[in-house]
Amino acid sequence: MIKIALIGQPNVGKSSLFNRLARKKVAIVSDVSGTTRDIRRREIDISGRAALMLDTGGISKSKNEIMEDGSEFKIFTNVKRKAIETAKEADIILYMVDGKNIPDEEDRNLFYELQGLGKQLALVVNKIDNDKELERLWDFYEFGINEDQMFGVSVSHNRGTKRLFEWLYEKLPKSAQELEDDAKSNMTQEELDNLVEPTVEVEDKEDIDPNHIKVAIIGKPNVGKSSILNALIGEERSVVSPIAGTTIDPVDETYEIGDKKITFIDTAGLRRRGKIQGIEKFALMRTEDMLAQANIALVVLDASQPLSDQDEKISGLVDQFGLGTIIVLNKWDENMDTYEKMVEEIRGRFKFLYYASIVAVSAKTGRNIKKLEEKLLTIFENYHRRISTSDLNKTIELAIRRHSLPSPNGNRLRIYFATQFDTNPPTFAVIMNKPRLLHFSYKRYLINFLRDSFDFEGVPLRVVARGRGERSAEQEQFEATYQEFRLPSDYVLPHFIEEDGDFEYYDEGYDD
Repeated sequence: MIKIALIGQPNVGKSSLFNRLARKKVAIVSDVSGTTRDIRRREIDISGRAALMLDTGGISKSKNEIMEDGSEFKIFTNVKRKAIETAKEADIILYMVDGKNIPDEEDRNLFYELQGLGKQLALVVNKIDNDKELERLWDFYEFGINEDQMFGVSVSHNRGTKRLFEWLYEKLPKSAQELEDDAKSNMTQEELDNLVEPTVEVEDKEDIDPNHIKVAIIGKPNVGKSSILNALIGEERSVVSPIAGTTIDPVDETYEIGDKKITFIDTAGLRRRGKIQGIEKFALMRTEDMLAQANIALVVLDASQPLSDQDEKISGLVDQFGLGTIIVLNKWDENMDTYEKMVEEIRGRFKFLYYASIVAVSAKTGRNIKKLEEKLLTIFENYHRRISTSDLNKTIELAIRRHSLPSPNGNRLRIYFATQFDTNPPTFAVIMNKPRLLHFSYKRYLINFLRDSFDFEGVPLRVVARGRGERSAEQEQFEATYQEFRLPSDYVLPHFIEEDGDFEYYDEGYDD
């Protein structure tokens, strides 16, 4: 796929153009210089022709950051290096400048450097908000670019972008439909009459692709989330620095393992709400959006530091969205405590994530990164796992025998049957006579019993109680399942019988 890279200094409007091309507010846009730091990728469609858009961080002069120990760290040096590497990787480069300012030496030098790459190159002069400001384009001809490669636009007002999009359209390869139409245009009428259109079978697609794993990486600032992403995909995808809050935009990267496609989303580090400032509030909102789309969450903890209340609050977000969960103890090479002691403390503080797997890794040395990858595949399978109705009911019956249903205020509760009606996460319904009286503690007991009976490592389970009158898809599925059993001719199908104004569930052959 053709790659288009957006390059330029900070705050010239690259992320705004990226959102315009993606037709969605994907990248965070703000007046703060240097908001975008990592490379954001997005497949776009320009009048039917596809491309991969790459939004880079702003290239600026080296900017020193003073660390706590008094040393300097040039974070924007790393951002610039990644942007230049992305330009070399791309097929088309859009170099963007601020049309309200006169060209400076930094822009000229960067543009000349990009010209030397031998790529398709366009100069996009942004913030040309009206016709009078078109005169400013003359100042940019000193870059030595042809008129058909310079575009005066105002992304915020959507002015001049049509010509830019048409230029990009001409540079992109034709779509399959266009190639088919071209082939037909060269056929004679006789050939067209004899043409047999192929029959295409369209399969119904589920809302959730069972082979696409979406993994959100979440944690406090500077615990090593970006380092873990880089270690998992085997390349430097995210900008890594010792400065807390380096990642602002969620960064996503997709690669394949066998028949599975994994998309990692490196989210911004979450501080306490009282310390969130400026553009970080947008990062928090985007992080929650990413969690809503994910299947699995990697909760990254710094194993070299004591656990904090903020770690618990961040973990609570994962539990809220019902995701498969792996607690990742990063920087394990710096930790002096035993693994057992650390696990005991985590289980004690994160009781709501009792189902989560725990993996100790070192993104710096690569320790246990392969194990983490294998654990992701296992938990994803569990997240999509479905238990047959017959096996489920045998397990529920055994659970009831071991621990009888309670009788709140003398009310006799009875579970007629159970069925799994959803996955992602696995969700079960128990059909009973008085569902509102089933205490949450007994639901928790059933959940734990199911977890012990089947392999549901790393995923939350849900149990809901339904009444007999709530005839639903779950009940129909259960009865349809019984119809599929190979039963003897004298077997009586399980059914409901009205008795003394109440419905009782009868299964004469179930115990046999």
